[in-house]
Amino acid sequence: RAARASVNGEPLRLTSLEYRLLHYMMMHQGRVISRTELVEHLYDQDFDRDSNTIEVFVGRLRKKIGSDRIETVRGLGYRLTPLAGESEAA
Repeated sequence: RAARASVNGEPLRLTSLEYRLLHYMMMHQGRVISRTELVEHLYDQDFDRDSNTIEVFVGRLRKKIGSDRIETVRGLGYRLTPLAGESEAA
């Protein structure tokens, strides 16, 4: 079963990890998600938590979905912002 995502009707080419990251952020849209929470959701316990992998994947997602969609909340984490006309997830 293939997972699919699109922006403005255009299909996105996402790696499985990029898709999992985007899906998690969409499920928590509008809420600040800490880097630690993302690491815990995406990786097993042996992951090097000092790695900048999350930052790299967030950067890749920004290029694919639009840099204005993922906000960095300094010192706290990241927030996926809704498009105009979208309602925030509660």
